[in-house]
Amino acid sequence: MRAYKETYLGNAAKILGSMLDYATNDCEIAGSLFLHMFITSGLAEQFGRGNPKVVAGKSGVELAMETIESTTGSKPTAPQAERDYRTEEYWVGWVLAQYQWYTAMSFSFILRFLPFDDLIRLYPALHEADITKFFSTADEIRARAFPHTNLKRFRKAAGLSQSQLAGQAGVSLRSIQMYEQRNKDINKAQAMTLSNIARVLFCDVADLLETNSFYGTAG
Repeated sequence: MRAYKETYLGNAAKILGSMLDYATNDCEIAGSLFLHMFITSGLAEQFGRGNPKVVAGKSGVELAMETIESTTGSKPTAPQAERDYRTEEYWVGWVLAQYQWYTAMSFSFILRFLPFDDLIRLYPALHEADITKFFSTADEIRARAFPHTNLKRFRKAAGLSQSQLAGQAGVSLRSIQMYEQRNKDINKAQAMTLSNIARVLFCDVADLLETNSFYGTAG
């Protein structure tokens, strides 16, 4: 579930783009380090949860300053340079905001499979493309990084085949196969289906949801 309305997304993406642009180009902080600071500060979690004070109540520069001050104890004094173009770092912040909203994943989770340096490398090929091209590219990278669903991991740990799990849980074999192949969203499965599968695998329903690993949690 997305944390805030799409009408706020455009502005939120600009804020994150400006934040990263200011931190890297004006304050000369390495992008990977600054994003780590952003997460450590707790502001990334607030942004991902749609806190209006963060996604709309601050400028990108103000958000960068608060991130730096809260993690280093010192407020940056570098002025924001006037630019008549969007930097690579701005684009990284912009697409991160877009992708986080689109997937409802946490920023910390996204950066596990799409670190700053890898995002910068995507800039030449994707910065002029439609945002959906970035989404599909990011999804492919994410799938390679996390090839197995939680359902498959728990099933394997229980020593059950797909057909055995289906029979014991009273769920169709096709459904089990589609959940594990991510051709069917297990997060949208009926509560009884999830409960029956969890009972057989001796786990909690929440353990089966992709929000815990593949999709991440909003934050």
